[in-house]
Amino acid sequence: MAGPAALVATGIVSVQVGAGLATRLFHELPPAAVTGLRLWSAAIVMLIIGGRGAKAAITGLVSRGAWRDAVVTAAFGVCLGAMNFVFYQAIARVPLGVAVTIEFLGPLAVAVAGSRRPLDLLWVALAGTGVVLLTGGGAAHLSVPGVIFAGLAAAGWAAYILLSAATGRRFPGSSGLVIAMLIAAVVVTPAALATANASLRRPAVLATGAGVGLLSSAIPYGAELRALRRVPTRVFGIWMSLEPAAAALIGLALLGQHLSAGEWAAVGCVVAACLGAARSAPPPAAPDQLSGPAAPGTPPGSQTRHHRPRQSLPLLLTHRPQPPSPASRK
Repeated sequence: MAGPAALVATGIVSVQVGAGLATRLFHELPPAAVTGLRLWSAAIVMLIIGGRGAKAAITGLVSRGAWRDAVVTAAFGVCLGAMNFVFYQAIARVPLGVAVTIEFLGPLAVAVAGSRRPLDLLWVALAGTGVVLLTGGGAAHLSVPGVIFAGLAAAGWAAYILLSAATGRRFPGSSGLVIAMLIAAVVVTPAALATANASLRRPAVLATGAGVGLLSSAIPYGAELRALRRVPTRVFGIWMSLEPAAAALIGLALLGQHLSAGEWAAVGCVVAACLGAARSAPPPAAPDQLSGPAAPGTPPGSQTRHHRPRQSLPLLLTHRPQPPSPASRK
């Protein structure tokens, strides 16, 4: 049986390989079309796993007339779709490691927002140094639109954290996420179809798109769920903090993306900031209640990155929505 460290590594590598394959697909399809393939693939997988729970949740929503809950979930879905859309636009223009490094600033900002601990200022300063290194003279060759899209992805991830918590309080199990994923897929469909070309009808392209969805969703969620059941969330968060570095290495190995010394230093600064914030984060006062009671047809403990509630950094530092740990959460 794989140990928790191996499971977390599997999740990190799976997500970044999925992003690398998506980048390769950009030679066949525009980023918007690849985003549509990724989200529909993930939505279909999630429907297979948690469709019954989502159907029961929608029926209950209508019967109760809980339209405010519907608005929150719709906003979550729109945010999820937009976040994936701008992230794929970013990795089409800047190296994968750079895009993931910038995107990680979103959950880091949520984790330290409102903190009164002086130590957290150090992590903010480290992250700010990383941003300066990425956007300063050492990385002047980076695409400005790509950096902007990555920044929008960071903002989207921060909004995602807050909306996922609000959705999780309103729906049992992973039903809210299943509904939001479907909404996200629908939201990006017009842009995906408008930019798609004849390659979208090729079986090999469709299979690769399905593979991106599996690598970015089902495989990491399953691996991380098992890991969260076996290690403290603080340890999990520390391991996940290494994801920007993993993204840079996979970008180098899979895509031949060589980073400059300044870019590697920026990645190191953000990783150090995330590691420090994760190590110094106080333990949660009580177990998370995000997932709520289990719904019919919902796998135990199931919830999908990019659904994270606003909580300590160890649970925020993931590129994907995380399954809830029986001991603590999400």
